[in-house]
Amino acid sequence: MTAVIAVNHEVGFRCYGGAAKFWQYTGPEVVLSGPYDTGKTITALQKLNVLLAKYANARALMVRKTYKSLINSAVVTFEEKVHRGKIDAPGYPISKYGGERPEHYDYPNGARLVLGGMDNPQKTLSAEYDFVYVPQLEELTADEYQALVRACSGRAGNAPYTQLLCDCNPDVPEHWILKRGRLVFLESRHEDNPTIYERDANGNLTGNYALGGEARMAALDSMTGVRYKRGRLGLWVGREGQVYEYDPAIHLIDRFDIPEDWPRYRCIDFGYANPFVCKWYAVDGDGRLYRYREIYMSQRTVKQHAKLINSFKEPIVATVADHDAEDRATLAENGIHTIAADKRISVGIEKMEERIKAAKDGKPRIFYLRDSLIEVDQRMRDQSKPTCTEEEFGGYVWPTTKAGRAADERPIKTDDHGMDTDRYMIMYFDGGENFQVGW
Repeated sequence: MTAVIAVNHEVGFRCYGGAAKFWQYTGPEVVLSGPYDTGKTITALQKLNVLLAKYANARALMVRKTYKSLINSAVVTFEEKVHRGKIDAPGYPISKYGGERPEHYDYPNGARLVLGGMDNPQKTLSAEYDFVYVPQLEELTADEYQALVRACSGRAGNAPYTQLLCDCNPDVPEHWILKRGRLVFLESRHEDNPTIYERDANGNLTGNYALGGEARMAALDSMTGVRYKRGRLGLWVGREGQVYEYDPAIHLIDRFDIPEDWPRYRCIDFGYANPFVCKWYAVDGDGRLYRYREIYMSQRTVKQHAKLINSFKEPIVATVADHDAEDRATLAENGIHTIAADKRISVGIEKMEERIKAAKDGKPRIFYLRDSLIEVDQRMRDQSKPTCTEEEFGGYVWPTTKAGRAADERPIKTDDHGMDTDRYMIMYFDGGENFQVGW
């Protein structure tokens, strides 16, 4: 059987291939892996929704690495695509509790879907669940996953089976997901997604794109480096060809309260069709940089960005910016005075590489705090493009291998707006001179 149909209220849902196998599977642990935009999340959410609607008093948990990342991603899909934006409508049978920071959804049969993050496990993991859904499982550690296994051990007893159902994007080939034998591993592909590739009434591929499918595949084909291999081809590969040795297990850290005496800086890369990027950095007593806030947004004017930047009331030592005179003038008119960035590429990359690598104390000299993004650019997400700096690293690559690279060669110039702002900021500190050409 290559396809199944599940009806969610008045909306028909059909899935194929690995997604159909995932839908049908009733064992204790299963993960659906695949490239970007294969329909992994919507498949898992539709299944979870049907399970809760089917089994009275069932308890389910939807959880990601952090609560904020969950409500900015899977929760949006759950409300807008699974329930078509009707949850808040009068008389709709499913109720949401918690407003803009939802805590759970209640079903008319007594079932409940709880929302949580592994950044606050005591709030959710003390309970027992019939089902646990984890979007982007690759973000979790093996120990965090094991805690979820314990929470979904079968003691809730409101359904004929319990299941920890997950989806993930490909990651490094040594990832723990690939080593956990109990976790049934299924793969989805773009051909399985009926919103990209057209199928006939019998579920067979017609050879044609669905409406908008060709543009979506073109966006995926335009990716580079590790992002292309993982996000387009679905390969679990390492970081060969990547400019910086960025490792989210090392450089992406949990949020913490930044001490008031740490000096703070901003750096800006202008854009409109491409994202405008503004990042805030704090500096500790050892000179390490911590990115703790980020604007990464396209299709907005500099004046609009300036209003948002000014809404954060805190002392800023300096704001480094790209050289566009008109845009810098607009910032100045709105009270944001900037220093022209040192835009040297080769030396900037070398200085950034030094920051990324572990120093003598075993720690790098630049970190990225989780959930620093103020708002997700849905337009960029729909195009399978990065929506924050940490998503750029995998696609920021050399055009040739390191051994065959010319001394003056530059990285491929695509989706590098966060990379540029990091380089400008690093050059301000490590470039040998702090430019003081201000407005």
